Amino acid sequence: MKNKFAKTQLSEKVKNTKFAKQILKGETNMIKKVAIITNGGDCPGLNAVIRAIVKTAETHGVECYGYIEGYKGLLENNYIKLESNGSASGLLHRGGTVIGASNSTNLFNYPVEENGEKVYKDMSYKAVENVKEAGFDCIFTLGGDGTQKSARDFTLRGLNIIGVPKTIDNDVAHSEITFGYNTAVSVATEALDRLHSTAESHHRIMTLEVMGRYAGWIALESAIAGGADAAIIPEIPYDIDKIVEKINKRKEEGKKFSIIVVSEGAKPKDGDITVKKTLDDGKGLDNIRLGGIGEKLARDLEELTGMVARNTTLGYVQRGGTPTAFDRVLSTKYGTKAMELALEGKFNTLVTLKNGKLDSVPLEDVVGNNKEIGARSGGTESTSIKRVTMDDDLVKVARNLDICLGD
Repeated sequence: MKNKFAKTQLSEKVKNTKFAKQILKGETNMIKKVAIITNGGDCPGLNAVIRAIVKTAETHGVECYGYIEGYKGLLENNYIKLESNGSASGLLHRGGTVIGASNSTNLFNYPVEENGEKVYKDMSYKAVENVKEAGFDCIFTLGGDGTQKSARDFTLRGLNIIGVPKTIDNDVAHSEITFGYNTAVSVATEALDRLHSTAESHHRIMTLEVMGRYAGWIALESAIAGGADAAIIPEIPYDIDKIVEKINKRKEEGKKFSIIVVSEGAKPKDGDITVKKTLDDGKGLDNIRLGGIGEKLARDLEELTGMVARNTTLGYVQRGGTPTAFDRVLSTKYGTKAMELALEGKFNTLVTLKNGKLDSVPLEDVVGNNKEIGARSGGTESTSIKRVTMDDDLVKVARNLDICLGD
């Protein structure tokens, strides 16, 4: 069967290879064997992406494998074969990832034991050696900002990589929307619906802490969908007095309760983020675990308003479980597009969605100014993540609805 992408324009990197003429003639696929890694936090839709890659690969005679526990699997050379009538069957509706994930593995600065002491070494070359010995022509990296930063770094070590944007925070650069985000917003919205009834019954302030380390997309969109009175996000350091004004205004109007959504990475003006725990996972990783801003905000508001305030932290509930229909379709689109890019030889790119259409950008563009090898941490000036901007439609909608943004 002729390659359906035979007449597609080949990338500069592959057009002069020994396979190029064969591809253009439709005699063969350039690739025969690919592997998938799922890295970072788990996310609704990961399994659907895996399924889509596997089924598309099989359609074109390509073998598909999955590395176990993300980048850790590359180092340990631990992978399994994925087949639509076997290990990759029944994945569309399942949450999590059947090949596991790791959010604390940086192979460019990896902890090893020497003489009874923990030291950090660059183990990326060993991982590259493993991939090449296994004969994988392309690695699909399903992950967020940190995962795609490492993906770019591995391209500099000689691997062919195609990234797929995964994060419920919706903050991967150049991606209109990431899979898993819609499910997280839906979960947060349902929580707000439930908090409304109890807040109104007891005349309380209810704060809902949602995920959003550096970007407030979940908080902002769920606040609009769930009819919240305030949305406090990382991009706008909040003035507590502005939130109090909003609550007092509602009381004057006869509304004796208020609902506030707050991103885990939000912080007061002239203040800092609320850190739950400091980790020791090594350079290049986010070594702080956030949590507690919702509780802090509830305490402060109770003291300043005289109203009883209670906090609910959604936490991992947002990550787990069945993806929404929207995320199932989006994940499938991303997975099939990723495999198409591989068949076309368009490596070292990230699948994107622009103006509702599938596209791709070079991983270099995703990395932005974060050029240092092994530097994965998000949230710095050099990191090219997608944050909420003040001219975004969601911000305009929130302000028109008189939702307090803390400024």
